[in-house]
Amino acid sequence: MMKKFTFLMVVIFACMMQVKAQDPKFVSKEQQKRNAFIEEFTGRLCGYCPQGQLGVNKILAQYPGKVFTVNIHAQSSLSPTNYPNLNTSKGAEITRAFNSGGIPAAMVNRAHNGTVHPADAQCANLVSQQLSQDAEVNVGGMVVINPMTRVAKITVELYYTKNSSSATNYLTIMMTQDSILGSQNGGDYFNPDQMIGDQYCHMHTLRDIITPTWGDEVSPTTANTLITKTYEYKIEEILGEPNGVEVDLDNIHFIAFVAEKEQSNATRPILNVNKLNTMIGTEDPIYPYFKDINIVNNVSCSKVKAVEIEFANGGTSEITSMKYETDVNGVVTQYTWEGNLASYTTTTIDEELEIPLGKRDVKFSITEVNGNPYEFTQTISLVSEGWTEVYFNGADDEFKIDIVQDKYGNQITWEFIDADGKVLASGGPYATLATNTIKLHRTKVRVPNNGCYKFIIYDEAGNGINSVAYGEGYYKISDSKGNQIIKGDGKFTDKAYHNISTREGNVSVDETAEESYNIYPNPVKDNLTIVGENIKRVDLYNALGQLVKSVNCGDNVVDVNVGDLQNGMYIVNVVDNNGEIMSKKVSVLH
Repeated sequence: MMKKFTFLMVVIFACMMQVKAQDPKFVSKEQQKRNAFIEEFTGRLCGYCPQGQLGVNKILAQYPGKVFTVNIHAQSSLSPTNYPNLNTSKGAEITRAFNSGGIPAAMVNRAHNGTVHPADAQCANLVSQQLSQDAEVNVGGMVVINPMTRVAKITVELYYTKNSSSATNYLTIMMTQDSILGSQNGGDYFNPDQMIGDQYCHMHTLRDIITPTWGDEVSPTTANTLITKTYEYKIEEILGEPNGVEVDLDNIHFIAFVAEKEQSNATRPILNVNKLNTMIGTEDPIYPYFKDINIVNNVSCSKVKAVEIEFANGGTSEITSMKYETDVNGVVTQYTWEGNLASYTTTTIDEELEIPLGKRDVKFSITEVNGNPYEFTQTISLVSEGWTEVYFNGADDEFKIDIVQDKYGNQITWEFIDADGKVLASGGPYATLATNTIKLHRTKVRVPNNGCYKFIIYDEAGNGINSVAYGEGYYKISDSKGNQIIKGDGKFTDKAYHNISTREGNVSVDETAEESYNIYPNPVKDNLTIVGENIKRVDLYNALGQLVKSVNCGDNVVDVNVGDLQNGMYIVNVVDNNGEIMSKKVSVLH
């Protein structure tokens, strides 16, 4: 039956079923607050458009899972057809209906007259207003994509928790794509974090609309009504004419929203919106794979990390047992799972892996399914975070936490927590200052010995606490003797964090690592020297696992200049010509 859909270019089948007695599979029946949808009008030759996208990114970071966005390109002098051509005819329809001015511009839930600048406070305020309202309808669903045929089976559920003011509403499903590399005026100036080399990473880009542009009619729209709509859609390999862009199945998303009614040849306002869960699925009976693997971001002062593994059953048969294994630097660990994993569903398993510090490639393999041999291997890069070790004698010590805010202290909060998640100290939000300047806030906290702790600082606006425009803030933690434990320059997005381990003793750095290389001095001020045989490369990672320096070597001695690094603990990875890695912590103290 699936083969009939292979050559179709658009939706070829849509059916609707209204069920009032049946419970929904993907949405709640409880009253929920409305989500928000930002439709952003943009263009690759628009120098200010990356500023708008940065503004929307901050809103997304502030409301994860509640706000969704699409970047709409419509052919114009600012949105050309040279590669990558991101224009769509349906995007042009939406642009003509809502945006008569320049770009960047944005609509929030199509609930206001005219557009606003995406980076302005007005856009954030409109989002906040929408999120505070009760939703008439809950929206959810699932997309299963067959990677061989590129056919997507889309199921959308709508559950009305109260009556809509219109007897007929309109369901629209958009397909967006992330991580499209191409040119973008103003990208390196307004949104440098989205630059990869000299290319801009285009995100949330509209590629197609599965329904008609203004949606499919849905009714009845009365309380306690469940509506299920299903579609099959062929995902083209390339979209855009001319100079089209490849549609990467690993980077596409489907967003569904319900608009209240048709007004002036467009459907508006949007009552609710949600991103549909997407997974790979085939017609094979057995097709398991790893959908997502992440280190859990908890308090950790050990190389043993909690890892969350999401298994997906992309086949047509139920899976009742699996054997799988991990390979970390040649150390293989085997595991067994038993349960009931239905077709086209996922389950999450928590494991603990010992992962050397820094960025590591870990091989995950499925070796047996339902008692039969199976082969599936996937290599994932995981970042094993380091920690700063503090030594003192006694049951506890008094730490001083200094927060130097920028002008917008109202956006700053922080907390200092132990391994059980107990908050030992916290602060913020602070007052907004009258001028673009800074102000110190000091908190003292007793920290028990022989423990692991995490300091986390948040910025609600997603732009850190250090900028020339608003004041060059920072944060610092010191012990009772005035020794600096950590210092952050305040240049982060929505948050920064550091793990801290306390131990009994009088030394300042960890000297327990087995050394096959001589690494000195430690602490280091300006130049770090690594001596040993067979060195290929030396990588330095900060406490967050971010690569800050990489030096290639053709000798048995490597010198690394660390004079431009911030004070703190770093992980030195020495990579030999056989690919083996030795890790050691060093402390940079200027």
